[in-house]
Amino acid sequence: MDDHASDKTDPGDGTGRVDAGVDLVEWYYEQGYSDGLPVVPPTPEKVAAAVAALGGDPEHVECRVPPRWGTLTREILAVNAVMAGCLPGYLPVVRAALLALTDPAFNLNGVQATTHMAAPLLVVNGLIRAEIGMNAGCNVFGSGNRANATIGRALQLVVRNVGGGRPGEVDRACFGNPGKYTLCFAEDEDGSPWTPLSVERGFSAQASTVTLFGGEGPRVVVDQLSRDPRSLASSLAACLRTVIHPKLPIAFDVVLVVSPEHARVFSRAGWDKARLRQELLGRLMLPGAEIVRGAGGIAEGVPEAMKDQTLPKFRPQGLLIVHAGGSAGLFSAILGGWINGATGTNPVTVEIRP
Repeated sequence: MDDHASDKTDPGDGTGRVDAGVDLVEWYYEQGYSDGLPVVPPTPEKVAAAVAALGGDPEHVECRVPPRWGTLTREILAVNAVMAGCLPGYLPVVRAALLALTDPAFNLNGVQATTHMAAPLLVVNGLIRAEIGMNAGCNVFGSGNRANATIGRALQLVVRNVGGGRPGEVDRACFGNPGKYTLCFAEDEDGSPWTPLSVERGFSAQASTVTLFGGEGPRVVVDQLSRDPRSLASSLAACLRTVIHPKLPIAFDVVLVVSPEHARVFSRAGWDKARLRQELLGRLMLPGAEIVRGAGGIAEGVPEAMKDQTLPKFRPQGLLIVHAGGSAGLFSAILGGWINGATGTNPVTVEIRP
């Protein structure tokens, strides 16, 4: 069926159809269903294949999506996933991501409404990475991989079209970041010397999972000279201190993505992820006198009452370490988070089920 045929029109509630002869790509732009890029027209055949990949029963309700608490049936999920460009095999990953996204611990309401630039970041672990051809290596945050690009995009289209999280309305981000289009990648487990993120978070090595994190876009850490793990850990810690602000501790989580070349420095010295995390957290204990308001001539900081304390930059469970990236390049990457805890967002991991 081509772009001028009768089709589903409403990815929010699935009630309408477009007359034959309408340019569907332009029509979806006019309705506000696009994220700014062209969408794939969700023909009945494509939607049916996506629903089948979810287990059939198009009226089955998977979840409700904040902030407007739209009902996400399998058909509506399928429509948005097709619009994003997903193949049917990607749908179990998209569903798991949406279950993580709507978990109260993630706090999608807050992530969408904050003026911070946070957006959902998705890390995929397990055998499904290879089954659907996800990228965990070169250009891992960039373009060129259909699964990475469209799974993350499907998530954002559901947030927009079902949850009502549209920029300038509920979405009040001062800047936003490219992750509001898509930010989804796989951990490089095959090339990693370390325990996968999913296993660290309590799942079996045989499970496929998605981990959702509310954060900013990636920024690079360059250290091309350190061959000693202590030197490299100190480099990483110095850069991690700048997440959100060098004088703000505890309240923000982070994802540290360590490239294969940097990971080899640690693995050759016998450092596992737990050791690396311990070493980083030890280097990120901040003297209160350095981070109180006014210290260093900077008004930002913690209250004066904390000047005699030593405060951690991150809570222990708030430093997530992932192995990914190209095999060449002495770089790592930092993705800072939005505020954590009961009033903020927390990482959520969900098992991917057929």
